Order: sequence, then C-alpha cells, then structure tokens
Amino acid sequence: MTDEKLRVAVIIGSVREGRFGPTVGEWVAAEAERHGDFEVDLVDLAEVELPIDMGRAPAATGAATATSKRPVHERLEAADAFVVVTAEYNRSFPAALKNAIDHHKSEWYAKPVGLVSYGGIAGGLHAVENLRQVFAEVRAMTVRDTVSFQWAAQAFDEEGLPKDRAGSSAAAKMMLDDLSWWAKALKEAKEKRPYKR
Repeated sequence: MTDEKLRVAVIIGSVREGRFGPTVGEWVAAEAERHGDFEVDLVDLAEVELPIDMGRAPAATGAATATSKRPVHERLEAADAFVVVTAEYNRSFPAALKNAIDHHKSEWYAKPVGLVSYGGIAGGLHAVENLRQVFAEVRAMTVRDTVSFQWAAQAFDEEGLPKDRAGSSAAAKMMLDDLSWWAKALKEAKEKRPYKR
C-alpha cells in the first residue's frame, strides 16, 4: 500500500435546529486534518434529504449537497473510514443519523468508524453504545477509543474550540491513530480479497 492519505468522512449526525453538532464536527475535522493521515470530507446530514419511508429510493442519493458537488452516497462510498459526531437524545442517537445509516448499505462495509459524542452529564456515551450495535449490523467496525464532551456548550469557547484543548486533542489523536491503523489494515485486506456480501 502506498503512503497516500486515507479518506475519512466526518459525519455530523444531528439536524435539530439550534444543534451544537457543527461546532464539534468542525473541530474534529480540523483534528483529523492536523493528524496527517487523512483527507477529510465533512458531511453534514442537515444538508441531506432522505425520506423516512425506507421503501422509497432516497432522493438525495443522487443529489449533491450545499458543500459538495458529489452525491452523498458517493462521498460515503469513497471514504476509507468514518468519524461520526453524535448528540445524545433520550439515551440514544439522532433519528436522522439512523436514517442515513439505514439508507446506505455497502458504503459502510468493512470500514472503521470513530465515534465523537456530546451531551449532558453522560457526554453522549449512551448514543455511542447504541451506535456500536448498529454499525456492527451494517458490517462496519467501531474503534474502541472515543471522544466525549459533557455539557458540550460549556466545554467549548467562543472560538469553537474545547476549553481543555490539550486533553481533547490527546483524546482525538488516540481515536484517530486507531482509526488510521484499522483503515489501512482493512483497505489492504480488501485489495487482496474484495469484501462481497
């Protein structure tokens, strides 16, 4: 395998009005850029229109978003890895995120997922544990280390950066190091033996 950068899609999972997701998503996308192993594509689900009716083909599957001329399914397919930024709603993750996962299939297969969560006292960790089960079902694997923000609005400053910059960056690096290892390992494995289901 060459030393070319891995393509990582950083997915902002909340679409709720007044959401905090873009602040966290933009921060982790910058951390992934700074890491050095990744070429980052920031995917905001608020820009993606997917029907709730799973029997219908998603209109946005072939449509570009405001921040990219490429259709969403192509952006997910092109990714070697994912970082999912999730809020916690009622001890789980946003419905829009589940809808986006369910509307795609092979795009997730045999790829690693890093999880970044935010919320109240639990820091979104209930959402993370639920997502691990969902991603296993779509044949993706979640890396062990996560990044979590308790009381996220108070954890970030007015510049959109964590107040504990050193600790947050160290947690992000640990997760991204693991994500990079798994992305390279799985990419090499798929080059030798394509993953088909």
